[in-house]
Amino acid sequence: MIKVHHLNQSRSQRVLWALEELSLPYQIERYQRDKTMMAPAALRKVHPLGKSPVLEDNGLILAESGAILEYLQETYDPTSQLKPQDREMKLHYRFWLHYAEGSLMPLLLMKLVFSSLGKPPIPFGLRSLGKVLGQGVQKAYLNRQLETHARFLESWLKDHRWFAGDNLSMADVQMSFPVFALLERGGIADLPYLQTWMKNVEMRPAWQRAIQQGGPFEIPGKS
Repeated sequence: MIKVHHLNQSRSQRVLWALEELSLPYQIERYQRDKTMMAPAALRKVHPLGKSPVLEDNGLILAESGAILEYLQETYDPTSQLKPQDREMKLHYRFWLHYAEGSLMPLLLMKLVFSSLGKPPIPFGLRSLGKVLGQGVQKAYLNRQLETHARFLESWLKDHRWFAGDNLSMADVQMSFPVFALLERGGIADLPYLQTWMKNVEMRPAWQRAIQQGGPFEIPGKS
């Protein structure tokens, strides 16, 4: 049986959602973040990077959300329920699978880091300086970049119900974590199409079952 090494409030929620959409049986090995919100050392026994998600199936140990989602689709989705068949949409599907972690998540991670420079565990005497530095980087660079990406996503979803066309696909599953993080951390107003997309995700029975299985889903470090 498939086993998911699942860290609370993490990208591994996407894998649970994909498994529920495909109606696949699976087991969950649960891990909790430590006080610093980092993954516990026990995950290094599963994969050298000590990150989640990690999926075990038929002797394989797979890491990286995008790779796991592609594996699940190619292995357990013979009717292409979660992959478009239209040639143009296949190209968009591939783009969003890579864009999620290659372009959007690095900015959101930087936002989290620079928002935290005035807080513990930064030494008390450096917090004021850290706060000023963090706010300066966000104002000069990060906020502008995130605004650009948010408007790009809005423009796409204005004309498409899902990221790869009229039907849900693994592209939406992959995009779920960064979009939720953008809406929580980005501080960007007037994103009605992203909000609608998120509501459509949350209304799906498979998403709701994944939340029941994985536990409450919140973005770490949300503003």
